[in-house]
Amino acid sequence: MNRLTLRLRLSLVYGGLFMFAGSLLLGVTYVLVAQRLPTGGEALRVAAPAGETPRTEIVKETANDALSALLTQGGIALIIVGVAATAFGWLIAGRMLQPLHRVTETARRIADAPSSLHERIEMDGPQDEVKELADTFDAMLERLDHAFDGERKFIANASHELRTPLTVNRALLEVALYRSCPAPEVQQLAETLLAVNERHERLVDGLLLLARSERNIGERFHVDVADLADHVIDSLSPGAVTVLPKLEEAPTTGNPVLLERMVQNLMENGLRYNVPEGGTLEVFTGVASGAAYLEVRNTGPAVPRHFVPGLFQPFRRLTERMGSGAGLGLSIVQAVVRAHGGSVSASPGSSGGLVVTVLLPLAA
Repeated sequence: MNRLTLRLRLSLVYGGLFMFAGSLLLGVTYVLVAQRLPTGGEALRVAAPAGETPRTEIVKETANDALSALLTQGGIALIIVGVAATAFGWLIAGRMLQPLHRVTETARRIADAPSSLHERIEMDGPQDEVKELADTFDAMLERLDHAFDGERKFIANASHELRTPLTVNRALLEVALYRSCPAPEVQQLAETLLAVNERHERLVDGLLLLARSERNIGERFHVDVADLADHVIDSLSPGAVTVLPKLEEAPTTGNPVLLERMVQNLMENGLRYNVPEGGTLEVFTGVASGAAYLEVRNTGPAVPRHFVPGLFQPFRRLTERMGSGAGLGLSIVQAVVRAHGGSVSASPGSSGGLVVTVLLPLAA
């Protein structure tokens, strides 16, 4: 019973109650009719001519036939009307549950695309239980939207405030390093501080991009993921890693800048966490299952399967794969993909490394 839909359960309850009430009515009618039918002797005293022998058995048989016909014909009629009532209950239940379908569709759209938190149900109609549920859901969405918007604004403002002193630090270090002939110890210190400063700048840029990616992307443009991948490959410095592209047309719609950054992050992640010598980076694009896809595979250390979901969390990396990144690459990828209504998944490679697959809505 728990596996049945609410609409079917309501229909069965409605039909069951109708059958119970009909059976009860038929039973009461049977008892009343049986009490009103005359017995054999009474019938003969009323109807039999004088001088004839009463035929008690014939009267009893007639009464039994009448009661049997009442049960049989009444039962058949009850079954027919009960089936019709159940079908009618199915239609009524569907009509009554239609507002709940609207709530469910809105919740599903928001779950698939968190950037749609600005949507509201705004249900019209009488102030009943369903409208109260919809209004409560709208109030929850309003609070969530304000909370997420406040978080994004805080990240963006904090990142902007941090960028200014970092830029000043870099300028002062470069002046001290290149405008004079510093001592070797001072030069080594300045280079170390420049490297640290550069890492902090990348971290701030990553936070800014992450905050931007989680907002509504606004106007959408036609984009071919294969063209973006080809452009990013041309700009890469793979070093000892061999890049193996297999690019087929993968049209989608969205923000070209964010989508290009998503592709770039995936490829840079595949290069950064590769084997030192003889590694490969495979890049595939195309159309499959009604979606544009991008798949990036690399060689590298084995990744425990239970650790893969955590790689999409900010600042989460494997200990042996610290590298020089800020730990925001896959987080930005996931934010960009979700903002475009797509999905991203990862799995360990058969011989090490990671396989990341991005699915985006196919352009018309």
